[in-house]
Amino acid sequence: MARLARVPYVGLPLLIAAALAAAPAHLPAQTPAPAGPQETSVVGLFLDSASLQPTVVLQGKRDRRSFGMAIGAAEATGIVFPLENRVPPRPLTHDLFMTLFGRLKVTVTRVVVTDLKDGIYYATVYLDAGGTEMQVDARPSDAIALAIRAKAPVLVEDRVFDKSDPLPGPSLAPRI
Repeated sequence: MARLARVPYVGLPLLIAAALAAAPAHLPAQTPAPAGPQETSVVGLFLDSASLQPTVVLQGKRDRRSFGMAIGAAEATGIVFPLENRVPPRPLTHDLFMTLFGRLKVTVTRVVVTDLKDGIYYATVYLDAGGTEMQVDARPSDAIALAIRAKAPVLVEDRVFDKSDPLPGPSLAPRI
């Protein structure tokens, strides 16, 4: 009988130690935030009701935050055509770039919206030319138009989400 009493006594601390080692309760259950920019979806284009300016909306795939970026009418056309799988009667500037890239064996690998300073957004287009990566400064609207055509990801730095103004309600912003 004495042996039976000791087995549970010794076994219980071992079970507790094994459980604590497998899943430490004293550590937070959060996973660390991924470093770097997050991939986004181009949700669509809207017309700002106050300024009547086209606005492209990006939404993060990681945290679902979104923001709108005012762009020009020509850039809006450059984004909306490939989003809707429409072909313009004549090539747009972004189509011309993609034709040149194809003939020069250059690919758009990704686009990153890097910052927002004094109301101006900044972006970088990443290109691959025969294994050599190149970076080109660009307006985000042009970068997005190229990325959509190249089927390349559009990434956004977290600081851009943090600095951007919230979007107006859907009833205030008619879709283009």
